[in-house]
Amino acid sequence: MAATINTYLSFKDTAKEAMAFYQSVFGGELTSSTFADYQVSEDPAEQDKIMHSMLTTPSGQVLMAADTPDSMEYTAPAGHSLSISGDDEQEIRGYWDALAGSGTEVMPLAPSPWGDSFGMCVDRFGISWMVNIAGAPAHDAQASGQGSTRESV
Repeated sequence: MAATINTYLSFKDTAKEAMAFYQSVFGGELTSSTFADYQVSEDPAEQDKIMHSMLTTPSGQVLMAADTPDSMEYTAPAGHSLSISGDDEQEIRGYWDALAGSGTEVMPLAPSPWGDSFGMCVDRFGISWMVNIAGAPAHDAQASGQGSTRESV
């Protein structure tokens, strides 16, 4: 099996709620196991916490999460964002509406200097998101007389 890099989020007692929310936003199959399922804590207060949860979206993206045990220090997420990008404007605007609508817009989703629509938000679980909807490819913009400074990578 080839190595993969996936996002793994940590929460303080809200992993179950957060992952159900992300499933409502992105769709897909959600699996979850509790601390009790794996007998990883003898503390009765921790039995229903999520030890591991995984959402696999219809497009094959994977988002994983867990609750932080009480014996470990929890630090709220900082210094990173999850990024969503693509060219299906209706699909990506739907994600934006759900994520930003549940939290705080940091930068409204709007046309950017590079020709795409871009926005930043923090959802109600404290997770930062960057959303980018691709604009018209450079050859389409030039054909319509609009020009473009966007370069292919």
